[in-house]
Amino acid sequence: MTVLLILGPTAVGKTRVAAYVAERVGAEVISADARTIFRDLVVGADRPPPEILARVPHHLVGVLPPEARYDAARFRADCERLLPEILGRGRRAVIVGGSTLYIRALTRGLFPGPAADPQLRAELSRWPTEALRAELLRVDPQSAHRIHPRDRVRLIRALEVFRLTGKPLSAQWGSERPFPWPLVKVGLTCARAELYRRIEARVERMFQEGLVEEARRLWEKNLPADAPILRTIGYRELFGFFRGEYDLARAKKLIVRHTKDYARRQLAFFRAEKDVHWLDVTGRTPEEVGEEVLALWRARDPSLQ
Repeated sequence: MTVLLILGPTAVGKTRVAAYVAERVGAEVISADARTIFRDLVVGADRPPPEILARVPHHLVGVLPPEARYDAARFRADCERLLPEILGRGRRAVIVGGSTLYIRALTRGLFPGPAADPQLRAELSRWPTEALRAELLRVDPQSAHRIHPRDRVRLIRALEVFRLTGKPLSAQWGSERPFPWPLVKVGLTCARAELYRRIEARVERMFQEGLVEEARRLWEKNLPADAPILRTIGYRELFGFFRGEYDLARAKKLIVRHTKDYARRQLAFFRAEKDVHWLDVTGRTPEEVGEEVLALWRARDPSLQ
């Protein structure tokens, strides 16, 4: 039985398309979003709105405290735990999100590498990005050339693997364990001007819905310096505002700029994925896009009603 995987850049409209498709076929949704999984991140993580959560069962949404650590390996394990439960209820499954490493954990598999080491990650997280890449070029040049020079998460993971095992991450290539269920991969994209307009509108909406207040509550928790949410776009810029580094208008501009940069990196990453059917959603409603996604899924899986 196939599983639908909807991927794409932030703000392209994945959430509503996935909910429409899930309602039409009686499916449950698994979120592949590295921030939506945290409990206190609602506005800034652009969590699916209550009306969607009430209509469609969602998994891995708001289930972890903000100080928790979660990674692609745990996401993959959670998917392998959840899918038999969903399919056992006679329902279908839709996985939707834009967290690149989570998607890669499904589409290309994971090698049986070491678990994350919080102390080591905390040490590496204090390094400048240029220093991380320079060190990786020294110990694992193949991985260094494969990873984007500004992708701190993957640079740190590659160095972590080397430090913990004494072997380069590149030596593990080819040992990945494939995902047990066949995936029907659909990517959503739109004209760049439209995507940027959506990002600007979403940031404006987040401020109206209380992003500053939500970030302030997280700021006051005095979370550990290596807590993943401290790197989340939207919160990290506001934390700079709280520290007095710039004014609120500057914080908003930084959020917009960093979100656009992130969307570009997502698209570059996803374009390298194989067997993705890309749909241009420019000027189209979620329902229109959802119908096309359904047609693609049914063409790949005749058992889908």
